[in-house]
Amino acid sequence: MAEIQSAAGGFTTRMQRTVEWGDCDPAGIIFYPTYYRWMDAASWHLFAQAGYTAARMRAEHLSLPLVHTECSFVRSPTFGERCIVESCVERLGGKSFTVRHRFLDADGVQELASGRETRVWCRYEAGPGTPLRGEALPQALRARLAGGA
Repeated sequence: MAEIQSAAGGFTTRMQRTVEWGDCDPAGIIFYPTYYRWMDAASWHLFAQAGYTAARMRAEHLSLPLVHTECSFVRSPTFGERCIVESCVERLGGKSFTVRHRFLDADGVQELASGRETRVWCRYEAGPGTPLRGEALPQALRARLAGGA
């Protein structure tokens, strides 16, 4: 389940996730790569909610390659716990942008972790599998991600 919010800081999405058995390490707590998988899914969800679904991205030969990521851990949820992944674009450059992710408990109160991804808006030269070229984010998308219409 996901919801869209237009927060003061810009366009924000929320996704609910449950920590599954395969998301845990032998201690029964979330295994850190799970946060990175959730950040990737949340970034693609954010853009889908902003009008750029995976189908549209493929049809228009667009992609969002990852060039930097980081995550800070606060509290480790355990198997069966529900979490919220809250995402928004905190920085819009010419071709690159940074997505901020907050991982919250099921009530949306306690922060479990926070992370960032820097990505580049790119187009395949001649379709998937060909070289990517960075290009400027479309103006309408920039406005949407900044919290506008």
